[in-house]
Amino acid sequence: MEVNRDEAERCIDIATAALTNNQPEKAQRFLEKAQRLFPTEKARVLLELIAKNGFASREGGHSDFSGVSGTRQRQTNTADTRPEEKPSDTSKSYTADQLDAVRRIKQCKDFYEILGVQADASEDELKRSYRKLALKFHPDKNHAPGATEAFKAIGNAYAVLSNANKRQQYDQCGEERRHPSTHSPDSGNFEPDISPEDLFNMFFGGGYPSSNANVYTNGRMRYQRRERRERQRDGGFALFVQVMPILILVIVSALSQILVNSPPYSLSFRSSAGYTQRRLTENLKVPYYVGEQFSREFTGLNLKNLERTVEDDYISNLRNNCWKEKQQKEGMLYRARYFGDNDLYQRAQRARTPSCAKLSEITALLHG
Repeated sequence: MEVNRDEAERCIDIATAALTNNQPEKAQRFLEKAQRLFPTEKARVLLELIAKNGFASREGGHSDFSGVSGTRQRQTNTADTRPEEKPSDTSKSYTADQLDAVRRIKQCKDFYEILGVQADASEDELKRSYRKLALKFHPDKNHAPGATEAFKAIGNAYAVLSNANKRQQYDQCGEERRHPSTHSPDSGNFEPDISPEDLFNMFFGGGYPSSNANVYTNGRMRYQRRERRERQRDGGFALFVQVMPILILVIVSALSQILVNSPPYSLSFRSSAGYTQRRLTENLKVPYYVGEQFSREFTGLNLKNLERTVEDDYISNLRNNCWKEKQQKEGMLYRARYFGDNDLYQRAQRARTPSCAKLSEITALLHG
């Protein structure tokens, strides 16, 4: 798989650096891992060389490998040159198209030309162009000479043009624009706030691990973390704005519950807070509780209308309770018949339905 191949290449690079630092044990571990991920001739040759040379350190601390270019160099004066010692076995290949693409980037005169977009390109166009070029020129994919510099130039171009303030300053410079690779250390006019490697990791979730990922972190990583914290704060404010309508609804609902007047009566079986005076309706003798000021507020026709409402609510509650009692009794009878449980059947027959009995009594009074 292509993913395993990239990881194997990374392991080989680590192994080469370990050999440079006179750490053959570490190098062997990573080379064996590289062979398991994606067998290559390069890793096989390096493993054979380690096996032939053994694990003893060279006198004077010299190593058989150079960590700069990755090309193996023998440090021996023996006349016989083995086939595996040829640099071409471990060199990374590249295509003519890749080399031409690198040359094109180096010949670009401004950031817009590097990304291949117009001067009025939108943010989405900049992103699309950067994604395409970053994948094409990443050093782990493009091994042509100068690919690393081209990759950095692409990252710097996007870092500047994606920043509204820096892009405005850059556009105002006109003919004074300079290629990012030609910036002097003290110019800093269009210095990006994030390294090309960190920018790539932000876009692609940390893909293509690079050994020099922290080369350009002098102060800019702190800037990146500060921007990240600011984005987190902005995200918290956006979340608060989204939740605000819900909070308003909850508050309004609570206030409406507080401000609405309490009912003048209660049909509970006992007195409660605010309803301490027990009364009976004149017609059906339905018990209900009222407050201390009830007698002053309700008299005459108002009292009759209120008691009619009390009786209607009472009958409605009886109907609901009667229905529940019947459902419970029928459920017990069904289970008793289904399981053949005589005891359960007898209990179901004896089960009382007081709400139904009271409802029948009230109905008789109304029609009597």
